[in-house]
Amino acid sequence: MARTDQTEPQPGGSTAVAAWARGIVVVGLLYLFLIGVSLLEGGIKSLGSDLQEELFASVTNPVAGLCVGILATVLAQSSSVTTATIVGLVGTGLLGVDAAVPMVMGANIGTTVTNTLASLGHVRRSTEFKGAFAAATVHDYFNVLAVSILLPLELLTGFLSKSAEAMTDLFLGGSGATFESPIKQAVKDPASWIESGWEAIGASGNVLGFLLIVNGLGFIFLSLAFITKNMRSLVADRVEASINAFLGKGGGITAMALGLVITIAVQSSSITTSVMIPLAASGVVTLANIYPVTLGANVGTTITALLASLATDRPEALTVALVHTLFNLAGILLFYPVPALRALPIRMATRTGELAAKRATAVIAYIVVVFIVIPALGVIVLR
Repeated sequence: MARTDQTEPQPGGSTAVAAWARGIVVVGLLYLFLIGVSLLEGGIKSLGSDLQEELFASVTNPVAGLCVGILATVLAQSSSVTTATIVGLVGTGLLGVDAAVPMVMGANIGTTVTNTLASLGHVRRSTEFKGAFAAATVHDYFNVLAVSILLPLELLTGFLSKSAEAMTDLFLGGSGATFESPIKQAVKDPASWIESGWEAIGASGNVLGFLLIVNGLGFIFLSLAFITKNMRSLVADRVEASINAFLGKGGGITAMALGLVITIAVQSSSITTSVMIPLAASGVVTLANIYPVTLGANVGTTITALLASLATDRPEALTVALVHTLFNLAGILLFYPVPALRALPIRMATRTGELAAKRATAVIAYIVVVFIVIPALGVIVLR
């Protein structure tokens, strides 16, 4: 009996330890992510200039760049991977800010495919599928509408990139500043060790560049995947309850803040938006209440590009990351304050959900055409 108090496990103790352990793992994975960005940058620098020009010739046209961003995100199933890669390319000086801007906008559209696919889980129950598909496509419509207005404005005026450049100058101390990021220094040695390891076995030139790019993309993809997995385990029990509690009160700015916070926490806007699909399918919350959460998620997902920019040498990388954030904020300011514009994506998504419930087979055609065929044709025709 005397031993009972000593050996009996403390309630919640193992859960607390697991949470701390997962938190430490996430910090380590973030460090691995930044090493991946550094390796990507080094690998691209190692490639010959002719190969570089040929590889990125397709992004000289802004619409082709938009399509590249969509396709890359659909294939990776993560806008975070796409935007981190774009920031890495800009950090090498290979990709200019003007060419990168349409690509990050394309990533915003491409990331919506995940929750669109998630809605297919309700396809056999037409009433549920109507709500689920509407909740999925409201994200599609908002991003497409935002791009259709803001991309032409950006091409005509450069208002996003100029604003981001001004912010970069403010943060870094002048347009001619060299970006000496302490985080860049912290990841430089591990990246150099990997590069030296490949050189030690005879890799050089384009081969070395290719290997470093593969390593970098592998680190970026795996680290983000495991960050998402760990963070989802930490907050999964709270996410649905929080969404229900906030959205039951009417959504709005509070719901945007919820979408922002959850997305930053789990490092994935797809998780935030996909969680809402079953809620919409069951009728627990309305499409009007779900909509602002997707807007907050759009802003929250830009944290990845901002982190990636800290692992690069060039201030232009931070500029592109800020463009991503400003673009999503501009979309909210453009559509949400005006009731008629705010309702537009909701009306379009509601109508699409009704059509999907009547002709479920057409949904597959919608996904293939919107997310694969049209972007692929855009790249092929406009490159």
